[in-house]
Amino acid sequence: MPVVLRLEGFTFFFYSNEGNPREPVHIHVRRGRDEAKFWLRKEVAVAYNEGLTARDLNRVGRIVQDHRDLFERAWHEHFA
Repeated sequence: MPVVLRLEGFTFFFYSNEGNPREPVHIHVRRGRDEAKFWLRKEVAVAYNEGLTARDLNRVGRIVQDHRDLFERAWHEHFA
């Protein structure tokens, strides 16, 4: 589980086994037991949310948008 970023109590990561065939580029985010997944292409979009409040989900969405290039770069480097 490569961790790409820790910020504001959230951990942004992806799983090393992202399906076969591999799912499109995305990032998972966790805080405590709560987790969400965001697609990064074509636009940032929530794939699922398990436990994050609407306020946290909005905040995380802005963080994902702000760090999208970092997340995409880490994804491609890991799965190259």
